[in-house]
Amino acid sequence: MAQKPPSSVVVASEGHHESEPGTAVVATGGVQNPGLEPEHQRITDLDPKEEKKAERRIALFFSLSIVGSLIAAVSYIVFPIIPGDMQSVRLNNMFVGLGAAIGLLGVGIGAVNWAKSLMHGHELVEERHPTRGDEETRATAVEMFSQANRESGFTRRSLVRNTLLGALVATPIPAVVLFRDLAPAKDPIALMKHTMWDTGVRLAKDPSGIPIKASEVTIGSAFHVVPEGLMELEKHRLEEKAKAAVLLMRLPIEDLNESPERASWSYQGIVAYSKICTHVGCPVALYEQQTHHLLCPCHQSEFDVANECEVIFGPAARPLPQLPITIDAEGYLVAQSDFTEPVGPSFWERER
Repeated sequence: MAQKPPSSVVVASEGHHESEPGTAVVATGGVQNPGLEPEHQRITDLDPKEEKKAERRIALFFSLSIVGSLIAAVSYIVFPIIPGDMQSVRLNNMFVGLGAAIGLLGVGIGAVNWAKSLMHGHELVEERHPTRGDEETRATAVEMFSQANRESGFTRRSLVRNTLLGALVATPIPAVVLFRDLAPAKDPIALMKHTMWDTGVRLAKDPSGIPIKASEVTIGSAFHVVPEGLMELEKHRLEEKAKAAVLLMRLPIEDLNESPERASWSYQGIVAYSKICTHVGCPVALYEQQTHHLLCPCHQSEFDVANECEVIFGPAARPLPQLPITIDAEGYLVAQSDFTEPVGPSFWERER
């Protein structure tokens, strides 16, 4: 009876055996394989001038990558980041990022062109042996594991086994403690619960700092607001602004579904919610007027403004905190109090 030949697979290779156009070669014996379609000859394989052009083009991309990397390094020195100067931050990010992008794109495009234009890619057939071991080999492996188990006593010595597992579980604890120590020393709940919002503090447009009246907020509009007076802060401006950032929106009153305890937190359909996503703290900034949905662009968490900003999609675990608002005697929107719960992402000290 004729023996069935071993299975084979077609692979791309550097080409250990040269072949004529339109043929494929068996890696082990140089026998033509009529089962493969003729190879497609690239223009660089047929024309030496085109090959030289491709070589110069690839070298150009690599040279461009070098220039981009140098631009990024020099820009980091020429445009240093000056604390408090946003113009220096923008210049640094723009030029360093542009140089790094050119560097990465240059080497990437050059490498792809090299592989497609100049590297050999003749089709070959290589024999592949069965991957499953024979019964004797498998039995030997089982015996080796059984012998190791008997010699170590892993399953028999339960005390040793259990304490080992406990040690493995406890090993990461020092790392958790060390990383936890990087967090603020103050109580995180108090730190994130109290912001600059307080009774009577006016809502001001960001970045102008101009107080906003209820009459300026039309149905379907959305404003990024901060506490009035925040723009004069310098020492802790960014930290306080991040905690106090709020999105102000106006919905048709009939579209709002408010619980009885929150019925007085809005004013004629105007509601205010923390801008900090409850997932990992990204800024929630995309408002869909027709659906009344807020979208976090970082991880696609979605909140329903009409239903107290409950989570309707994504990894966020809780709704955005709401800022109770009303108006003062002059018609300006003001806060009734601070947030009633900590703003920002969830952490293990939180009750919810």
